[in-house]
Amino acid sequence: MPGPGGAELRHAAPDPRGWDHPGAPSGGAGHRCAACFRELHGRSPRLHPRSDLESRGDRGDADRSHRLRVHRRHATAGLRDGPRSVGARGAALFGGRVAAPTAPLTGRYNAGAMSRRPAEEAAAAAATAATADAERPGFLRRLRDRLNRGTSGLGFDLVGLFKGRQIDAEVLDELETRLITADVGVEATGRILEDLRKRVARTELADVPALIAALRADVTQLLAPCARPLVIDDAHRPFVILVAGVNGSGKTTTIGKLARRIAAGGSSVLLAAGDTFRAAAIEQLKIWAERTGAQFAAQGPGADPGAVVFDALQAARARGLDVVLIDTAGRLHSQSHLMEELKKVKRVIQRVDPSAPHEVLLVLDANQGQNALAQARQFNDAVGVTGLAITKLDGTARGGIVIAIARELSIPIRFIGVGEAPEDFGEFDAAAFAAALVEGPGSA
Repeated sequence: MPGPGGAELRHAAPDPRGWDHPGAPSGGAGHRCAACFRELHGRSPRLHPRSDLESRGDRGDADRSHRLRVHRRHATAGLRDGPRSVGARGAALFGGRVAAPTAPLTGRYNAGAMSRRPAEEAAAAAATAATADAERPGFLRRLRDRLNRGTSGLGFDLVGLFKGRQIDAEVLDELETRLITADVGVEATGRILEDLRKRVARTELADVPALIAALRADVTQLLAPCARPLVIDDAHRPFVILVAGVNGSGKTTTIGKLARRIAAGGSSVLLAAGDTFRAAAIEQLKIWAERTGAQFAAQGPGADPGAVVFDALQAARARGLDVVLIDTAGRLHSQSHLMEELKKVKRVIQRVDPSAPHEVLLVLDANQGQNALAQARQFNDAVGVTGLAITKLDGTARGGIVIAIARELSIPIRFIGVGEAPEDFGEFDAAAFAAALVEGPGSA
């Protein structure tokens, strides 16, 4: 506005009694000066980092104080400083259901008190668990119907192959070939055939049904030590799950389905978008967060994954959340520089919590066959894999790779996927998997 002598009057120091200043209109209508609207709304409405407050040069303490006050009035409440914020960069990360305080926090902040689940949530978790148990037969039926649907599968027409034949060395040789081509692997196949040959020598396997039953028992025995479900330890809060895998293995989808299961059990979940490389990876994970009711943490494409993870963990601790699921960019196990980047992400996690990550979940595409075994070895050497999620068993995968991994690596198999729907993702059951693998579709 014009000042004395017609000169343009710049903003002066704000009135210490409130928000008004010489450049704002009077009348109690609130802060509506054109200069402030240009200053604030010319920038992105989502992001007001601290650097923006000083990016246009030093205009004096009074002017800076005024702009700080304006930011507090106009900026999104979720970006307000305080015990719940994680810094200027981290505060801009959160979307989904992250609720910011509507008023400044008072008193001493106690994240531990927030992290305790009330009794009604525990009751709801128990009811959800009962519902999950009731739905489990449906998952097992889908497993039997979808596993090894191709003609190269282990269970494809074994009865027809051996029907009317005496169980002898020739039959066992043909079975050995079937096991090898089904990706069971040389070591696991040798273990199975060794037991079957001993039983044939003792005339314990008189017919084809007896042979198939013995094969099923041997496969179950190999898989059983690795059938260990994921247990979220309440002593670690947040419980941090780092998810890794090669490109296209289904990491982000697995995270979404796993978040659904965890949230259904009554735990609060945050999804951290550590895959800042793949196009649309952040948007895909955000959609899963919205579907599952999880909170969401992300930065822009190309951001440092370590920074994303660090800010997400700090926010999860401040908010007293139960579980953090961290997505990572896909990388081939043979790309040493990218494996080093994954190691760096793990080190960043340990800066926040030395005991974390509490689970390193490797997602494997069953269609990769024996290459999946090599992937598991390399990722295990790099970051210490503590659990596996094996996906796409409903496709052209032969399924025997699960036996090879169990036999050669002894890494717990947490989950398997037999389809795209959330209901097609379930805990690994050794006996049920062995039945579906050996007996084929329609097995009991």
